[in-house]
Amino acid sequence: MSQHNELGKKGEDLAASFLSEKGWNILERNWRFRRNEIDIIAFDGSTLVFTEVKSRKNNLFGEPEEAVTLAKIKRLVLAADHYIRQKRLSCEARFDVISVIGEQPPYQIKHFENAFLPPVF
Repeated sequence: MSQHNELGKKGEDLAASFLSEKGWNILERNWRFRRNEIDIIAFDGSTLVFTEVKSRKNNLFGEPEEAVTLAKIKRLVLAADHYIRQKRLSCEARFDVISVIGEQPPYQIKHFENAFLPPVF
């Protein structure tokens, strides 16, 4: 596995633990629809949350959350829509972003709740 993939996997593991510690119910990790992937799908109370995790060794070239582009948002929304339809869910939903900086403890974890609204296509 490349170092890049290892860092991303570690970041996703840290994010999932962070959310679990907050009492969230993790439903899925790395859920795929076609070529689109949602890193974490969980319930925060009764709200279904689709979470994108971005990890970096450091922030010398910008903050990890800045890598969530409009194109990425569109892919996340498409996958989330498919997930909701496939599972026949009827609940409030939102999109969060978690950024993780560091290769070893202490990690810097930032959670952006309601990070973006679905764009109008």
